[in-house]
Amino acid sequence: MAQLRKLHYLLVPLLFSVLLSSCSTSSLLRDTHAHRFPSKNLDQAVITPIYNQDLIEVQAPIKKPVVAVYPTAFTDQTGQRASNSQFAMFSTAITQQPNALLIKILKHTANGNFFTVVDRVGLDNLTKERQLIRSVRDQLANKNEDVKPLMPLLFAGVLFDGAVISLEKNLVSGGVGARYLGLGSSTFYRADTVTVSLRLISVTTGEILIETTSSKTIYSYGSSTDIFKFIEAGTELVEFEMGNAENESSTVALQKAIESALLEIIVIGYDRSYWKYE
Repeated sequence: MAQLRKLHYLLVPLLFSVLLSSCSTSSLLRDTHAHRFPSKNLDQAVITPIYNQDLIEVQAPIKKPVVAVYPTAFTDQTGQRASNSQFAMFSTAITQQPNALLIKILKHTANGNFFTVVDRVGLDNLTKERQLIRSVRDQLANKNEDVKPLMPLLFAGVLFDGAVISLEKNLVSGGVGARYLGLGSSTFYRADTVTVSLRLISVTTGEILIETTSSKTIYSYGSSTDIFKFIEAGTELVEFEMGNAENESSTVALQKAIESALLEIIVIGYDRSYWKYE
């Protein structure tokens, strides 16, 4: 009889805690199913969309401006490392290739009908390949064969420049929790902010035509349920804890901030007649 009573004291709090956290845990398992079983999802590619619908639906200009983004023109200037309270981490808190996000957004603006983007990230490789093509064509030309000349590289009229200038953590944080007779439950949240600066520069004069700054909040949320109970006059201890957390992707937040900054540049450019539409 004493063993049954002891088992009852152990199972009731345990079932209570499992019921409290079952909804959040099951939803988390459903969300991560594709990542835990990749062999069943080989035909589904992970594609990061353009989140700002206004950027896709913006009206295309009569003449597409030719723009360039150099690899050192849009970089992470925050210098922050990924936070961890248990051990040292050397990973950066933000991607070190934000220029790749900027190029992608430029190519998808107005469904690809706004900007003509020229490659400057792989300029060294591109130049070497063109030198190889030119040398081969020169050899063929010496043999009196009809060889078409190599087309010149397309040059940009404007450059996009800028940086990720700020990553502020724990701007807002808080939570709530309660405990009764050894049964407890708590939730917490946190908000970080990433800020980018984006500039449009004229190649002919070097003048900064437009400058804008945009910020995006990164949200984090977590919940936990725990049991802390003594059994048999304090001689036996039962402790159980269960919880989950969800963190918004810093890369997605960075992309959204770049999209907002680019949309503002496009609107200002129309107001100042840098580009026109019919």
